[in-house]
Amino acid sequence: MEYTFYTADVFTNRLFQGAQIAVFPEAEGLNTHAMQQLANELNLSETVFVFSSDREADGRTMRIFSPLGEIDFAGHPIIATAFVLVRTGDVVLDAPSTMIRLKQNTGSVDINIIALDGQPELVQFSLTPEPLIDRFVPRETEIAEFLNIPVGSIDNKKYQPMMVSCGFPYLVVPLTSYQAVRDARFDFSIWSGTTAPATSAQEILLFSNQTANSAAKFHARLVGPRIGVGEDPPIGSSIPAFTSYLCAQSNAHRGSYRFAVDRGTEETRLSLLHIEIDNKGGNQLTVHVGGQAVMVSKGRISVPVSF
Repeated sequence: MEYTFYTADVFTNRLFQGAQIAVFPEAEGLNTHAMQQLANELNLSETVFVFSSDREADGRTMRIFSPLGEIDFAGHPIIATAFVLVRTGDVVLDAPSTMIRLKQNTGSVDINIIALDGQPELVQFSLTPEPLIDRFVPRETEIAEFLNIPVGSIDNKKYQPMMVSCGFPYLVVPLTSYQAVRDARFDFSIWSGTTAPATSAQEILLFSNQTANSAAKFHARLVGPRIGVGEDPPIGSSIPAFTSYLCAQSNAHRGSYRFAVDRGTEETRLSLLHIEIDNKGGNQLTVHVGGQAVMVSKGRISVPVSF
């Protein structure tokens, strides 16, 4: 059987920026093994397979695979899938705002597609994280050592390092400048000799409120023992932890806030994530994550019936 797939650049409005995501909008007939093999073949960070057989019951089902295995939840595929479904005519935008539902392994997500002249301008999805926050973290001197930065680059005036988990734990580390975030180089050998491996976090979210992009309030980057030194991976899955971190600060106020977070550079595929927070205090937090996308390619792959 032949299956059509599309690729889209996500969290950007420019070709060849943002994160590359593949979407199979009609994946009926593919089993888990076939989906994993297709994800391996395309070798992108995430490949989405959409099943519409339960459309009437609870929206479309999407299964997400990286070359390493299936992913239970991810944000970039939501943006990519919504854009592909619109551009292929499966979802019609006949109003300024159109709601659809996509079901991942972790449950259903409601998506709002904002249209401009009948075309998708912004895709936004909502989350209600239930964070676990731990202020017991490695010493700043240890953090500076395994990041290969001066200890003075850690911002402990307005923020402080924290462990935050919304299902997946992150060590969130505030840095004083955009350049400090870009200069950080994770060193596994130093990391393994500190107290850090005793924590549950295997990914470190670095951020600064100094950016090189006037549209963004924060610049963020992921590093860690499972991330290559030269990699600058997507940060969408860390946004629930990051927003929970911001709301856990002693100077955080209740209310609604809008801002943008950027990731990467022009050389490493710049992304821009639009964030809205409704902070009611405590763990009562609603996060809206929005982004744009650009359609890049269309292809067909033949899959043996017995595959």
